[in-house]
Amino acid sequence: MSVTAMASPDSVRRFAVDSLLAAQCPGYSFVRVGQVLFIGNEVTKEHILRAELDFREGDTIQVAELAARLERNRARLYNLQLFNQVAAQATCRNGELIVLFGLQERWYTFPVPIFSFADRNIRSWLDRPDRWRRFDYGLHLTRYNFRGRNEQLLGNLQFGFNRKYELFYITPSLGRFRRMGISVGASLLQSRALDYDTRNDQLLALRTDNTFPVQRWYVTGGLRWRRTVQRLTTLEGYYYHERISDSVQQRNPNYFLGTRQRAFVDVVLARTLNQRNSFAYPLSGSFLQVSLTQRFFVTSASPPITTVAGRYARYFDLGKGFYYSASGEVRLRMAQRLAYADSRALGYRQALVRGYDAFVVDGRHFGVVRQGFSYRVFDAGRLNLPMLSDPRLNRVPLVLYLNTFADAGYVAERSVPVTNRLPNQLLASLGLGLHLVTYYDRVFTLEYARTLEGFGGFFFRTEFPI
Repeated sequence: MSVTAMASPDSVRRFAVDSLLAAQCPGYSFVRVGQVLFIGNEVTKEHILRAELDFREGDTIQVAELAARLERNRARLYNLQLFNQVAAQATCRNGELIVLFGLQERWYTFPVPIFSFADRNIRSWLDRPDRWRRFDYGLHLTRYNFRGRNEQLLGNLQFGFNRKYELFYITPSLGRFRRMGISVGASLLQSRALDYDTRNDQLLALRTDNTFPVQRWYVTGGLRWRRTVQRLTTLEGYYYHERISDSVQQRNPNYFLGTRQRAFVDVVLARTLNQRNSFAYPLSGSFLQVSLTQRFFVTSASPPITTVAGRYARYFDLGKGFYYSASGEVRLRMAQRLAYADSRALGYRQALVRGYDAFVVDGRHFGVVRQGFSYRVFDAGRLNLPMLSDPRLNRVPLVLYLNTFADAGYVAERSVPVTNRLPNQLLASLGLGLHLVTYYDRVFTLEYARTLEGFGGFFFRTEFPI
């Protein structure tokens, strides 16, 4: 019996596992796992793979549940995002099961040149009169599966309009049972531009040639507890130091509540339950994430801030190439007073009602609901590129989906400037899009959205929107 990496969750029902094992081991309702073998993991350590499985040698498995059990474990290995393909195969002899996982490892080192817009999205960049000077360039280096232990090493060396220097290290699992992990990192940002206020639901930017309106650095460290790739709990601490220029202070005294610099500590507790069939472009399953953040200010009189956030998404395979997905996201931010820098809600990098890309909505609390109905238009499987000899690169998956969507959101804020219209009112949009899923979990979307107020347009994104 074999299950391939491209199989859908329901495809395991098509395998005649019962009859196959009945022929190999007649009369057995349960089989004992005699061996678990892995092939193809030239870099990845075997104990990293075994930690993801829900069975091991010596366990017994009901024959009627074997197909679903193997598919579930195959999906766990695949969603480590370390392999291009994962296949599972089982054979039985005298009531004893041999399970073989075949793996094709990915390319793990990605030196990616940085050449990007210095704004939150393309639409915002186009609206800037000095847009041809607002570029960042440099090198982003990521090493996945560092030392073969599913560790990540990330570095940024960025120059140009915004300077950024970063180094992060994450290990998801340590110890005998591979359950505890750690994360550490540091970041320094120096930017020649800062969005210092919001008017008419759009950001006002200050740009300087010789100084930095904002400088920010932080260090972080945390603990990670995971049972499998699907279940993760993190406890992380951040120490931030931020400073703005006199020009920013004069234009918006509320940016840091009357001070030019501040230091604070964030303590973040988060829980993620990720049961999607694919983490890159899910078609079935569910996703749940909740977090609690407590901020304590060290060098200013600003009151502490408590933030509670949650997101839930559900994905349905309707059959015959049709899929439906829906998600809801909320954030509650409690504080006596909020600085302008802490009042960001929709339209920033965190959350968006599609179609409102040209606007931002500030406020304490927000909620967003997104839903989409998709049809698989084209599936090329894996295209062979004979000019590339490396098996990690010469087979390119290519799937295209047609998608219709509807979004709605709401931002709640007690004190809203009279120039801003979008807080405290319903935001909604409808749209149509094309989603391309390809190489190394890359997702590209081209969408047309129209909002409740009658504005919108075409938008290009590089991530799955729900």
